[in-house]
Amino acid sequence: MDAQKVDMFIMSNGKFFESHQINSIRDRLLALDDSKWAMLSTAQFKDPTTTLIVSILAGSLGIDRFMIGDTGLGVGKLLTCGGLGIWTIIDWFMIQKATREKNMQKIQQFLY
Repeated sequence: MDAQKVDMFIMSNGKFFESHQINSIRDRLLALDDSKWAMLSTAQFKDPTTTLIVSILAGSLGIDRFMIGDTGLGVGKLLTCGGLGIWTIIDWFMIQKATREKNMQKIQQFLY
């Protein structure tokens, strides 16, 4: 894989992943087959900042968890009104990391 193409991918998509994972993602992308590269370049990752904003505005309804694909937790938050507000407040601090973990799971489908 072309190092310049990989570096461009990392620069444009680095905010979607944890900073300590970037080097391992780069190394795996350099070894990636061209056929998988085409599929990876069309992948859509969730923006942690957008998810945080949704969590602040409508977190008690579980919409933030539905956005990142945690349907079970989304239903739980919806039925309990965000755990009577406590779960909602906790998610304000944890939702960005959860979003980045989901993005890492998505990219791992292409890297392995």
